[in-house]
Amino acid sequence: MQIGVDLGGTKIEALALDADTLVAARRRVTTPRDYTATLDAIARLVAGLEAETGRTGSVGVGIPGVVSHATGLVKNANSTWLTGHPLRADLEARLSRPVRLANDANCFTLSEAIDGAGQGFETVFGVILGTGVGGGIAIRRRIHDGPNQIAGEWGHNPLPWMTDEERASAPRCYCGKHGCIETYLSGPGFERDSVLLSATTRSSQDIVRAAAAGEPHAVQAVRRYEDRLARALAAVINVLDPDAIVLGGGMSNLPDLASTTSALLPRHVFSDTVLTTVLPNVHGDSSGVRGAAWLWLSVPE
Repeated sequence: MQIGVDLGGTKIEALALDADTLVAARRRVTTPRDYTATLDAIARLVAGLEAETGRTGSVGVGIPGVVSHATGLVKNANSTWLTGHPLRADLEARLSRPVRLANDANCFTLSEAIDGAGQGFETVFGVILGTGVGGGIAIRRRIHDGPNQIAGEWGHNPLPWMTDEERASAPRCYCGKHGCIETYLSGPGFERDSVLLSATTRSSQDIVRAAAAGEPHAVQAVRRYEDRLARALAAVINVLDPDAIVLGGGMSNLPDLASTTSALLPRHVFSDTVLTTVLPNVHGDSSGVRGAAWLWLSVPE
């Protein structure tokens, strides 16, 4: 049995798989914004799954960052209370077994590459459009991590082909730079851009509903989002040239986002044809936790 844990910025989810079969119900708790409380929450989730099934399992955890090979400490986490802590070592001590950790976007990508929207494609770029913006690369159903453990981290490159307006008002990112893709394509970035257009604060869901009703500022916010996503993905295609791009995270639920983005790509991709397929995910918000469970079945390159 493989237990997967998805450690997100707002929730922690866990499930148990036997091969690709769910053997225990998904469990979710709110993510504590505290390191020790996060360890306690994960330990309780794993214990609950094992009590329910009467079995022990391997544990894989997807995190919003990575554990540095050099130091053993979490780095690049937008859940900043994890940064600088020996998360793998502390979880192994709590759970009394080896634990595999990987970036949450890598877990999402692995799940979709194995039996999701990216099944059958050689190179898959997985995209997380949520509280943050991340990405992962799977080549022949294996995670490509890279020597610096940042393969796929497109969210902390600058938004490409910026307009004068975007350059003048580039938002500051938590990483310390300005104008990162994440500051435009994350859920909070989308909401912030809507405020610039309408001077009204509202949730992403409310903006999308207003756009569906034809409200001009909301429609403009959605169109700007689609254009920025196409620009950002075109830059990825110009470097990686993946067979497929799979969209995930809450913002990927924008209506027809994959097809709309695909139609905009030729404006920016350095090719006379664009054969890369942009696809919605198959497994929804289960992809991350399923990929975490499968860390014990797939060895990173």
